[in-house]
Amino acid sequence: MSRTATAGTVRIRHATTGTLAGTGVMVRLALRRDRWMLPLWILGFALIAYSTAAAGAELYPDEPSRVAAATALNATASMVALFGRIYDPASLGALSLIKYTAFMTAILAVLMAILTIRHTRGDEESGRLELLGGGRLGRDAPLVSALAISFATSILTGLLSAAALAAGGLPGSGSLAFGLGWAATGMAYSTVAAVAAQVTASARAATGFSIGVIAVTYGLRAVGDLAEPGPSMWSWLSPIGWNQQIRAYAGDHWWVLSLPLALCAALVPVAFLLRARRDLGAGLRDERPGPARGHLSGVLGLAVRLQYRVLVAWAVAFALFGVVIGSLVGNVADFLASPGAQDLLRALGGPQALTDAFLAAEISIMGVLAAAYGISAANHLRSEESAGHTEALLGTATTRIRWAGSHYAVALAGVGLLQLLTGVSIGIGAAATVNDADLVAKCTVAALAQIPAAWVLTSAALAVFGWAPRLTAAAWVLLLGLIALGEFGVLWNAPEWLMDLSPFRHSPLLPVDADGVPALVALMAAAALLGALGFAGWRRRDLAP
Repeated sequence: MSRTATAGTVRIRHATTGTLAGTGVMVRLALRRDRWMLPLWILGFALIAYSTAAAGAELYPDEPSRVAAATALNATASMVALFGRIYDPASLGALSLIKYTAFMTAILAVLMAILTIRHTRGDEESGRLELLGGGRLGRDAPLVSALAISFATSILTGLLSAAALAAGGLPGSGSLAFGLGWAATGMAYSTVAAVAAQVTASARAATGFSIGVIAVTYGLRAVGDLAEPGPSMWSWLSPIGWNQQIRAYAGDHWWVLSLPLALCAALVPVAFLLRARRDLGAGLRDERPGPARGHLSGVLGLAVRLQYRVLVAWAVAFALFGVVIGSLVGNVADFLASPGAQDLLRALGGPQALTDAFLAAEISIMGVLAAAYGISAANHLRSEESAGHTEALLGTATTRIRWAGSHYAVALAGVGLLQLLTGVSIGIGAAATVNDADLVAKCTVAALAQIPAAWVLTSAALAVFGWAPRLTAAAWVLLLGLIALGEFGVLWNAPEWLMDLSPFRHSPLLPVDADGVPALVALMAAAALLGALGFAGWRRRDLAP
């Protein structure tokens, strides 16, 4: 054999047996699986950006109106904690996009984390990677393909959103800075999820770890932004804080983009190093085995056992966040610094009305988060089915309805617990701040009134599982659509009948009175109907892999 032929054989063998072999195939497979989800995500963010830019000019037509609004927002600690500061009060772009440099960035980070884990730890857990590994698939190919897809999605989202902002009438330079900030932050949290996928032993644990990191960094940003003159060092410890310090439309600090890119450069090698140190399907941190003798009394006990750790983590986060939100009530009076705000306050009915409006808004946000937990807990049905655990249980005396009902009951009860903690913790924080003990009861009742709307989304997840189990992600799309509708429906001039389709729109706000009872009954009836629909579909269909 000639030397040339030998060299060619070596190159072919290396290409088919190297650690990156099959990366292109994995990328094409993942894109085919996500051919609907990814375009909807990207176009959704771009549409939101365009709508906000176009509406900003109508809301703030001149510089005095922009300065007045920005000054009022910067003077309100609660708004600064939630959304950050406006660094150029005269800038239309900085004012219009105040919610998007932090809050929507966190949502983008969650989506990128879910996407990365879906194509790494999720595929391992389902057995897909073990099956593909029987062919010419390199060890690092899944991780490379997952990061390539998440990075490309982040970049496309950022660039298309930048173009949408510019098309909406905002300056091109600031639009590009804003879009690249979204792109770089999404990439940074993708690498966090890639590391989490190597450390944990399940997709749920990896997702929980990643979302926990996002929540902590969001909190660090809030603490740092509240400092005077701000931001403090705490904001500089958060990728979300870095995105704010790019200061799009308020100076365009391009150099800050190097921080999330440096984090990517640091974490990507860590992810590959950790991947090389573990076996397929295992995590560096193994799950602890249970006791030799179990104490489960049935499928309900099993459902509780499978989900209680996640629920405890959510409960702790809700309680802590609730106390922080409640303690910000004392700063609502800062809003009175603006003469226009004083007129608004008189129209609302006095300081108590403004306090109630603030608490109602925060409780509503927590209700949406509780609905997200309900969807996650209900979708555990699909995880158990695809893992083969359901088939084993149904081989015993357990009926289909008892098994599905156990996880559904845990999801409903979890939503109720989270909202109870929301009301009590926000009420305690507010009562301690303004010395009004009655706020504990008022906030608790208002938080409990958000439960039926969250149950509607939980039941919708069960209905999707019952009839189209492979489309369980549609429940998340529905939730995001309802959030976008509630946030931007007025700006989009959406018809009232469309706005009324959101269950959150019908939840009574603080203070809750007897007038809200019919709406609560209707929401509970809708949740029951969707739950029954889900059970009917589950009884009729075959098990799906």
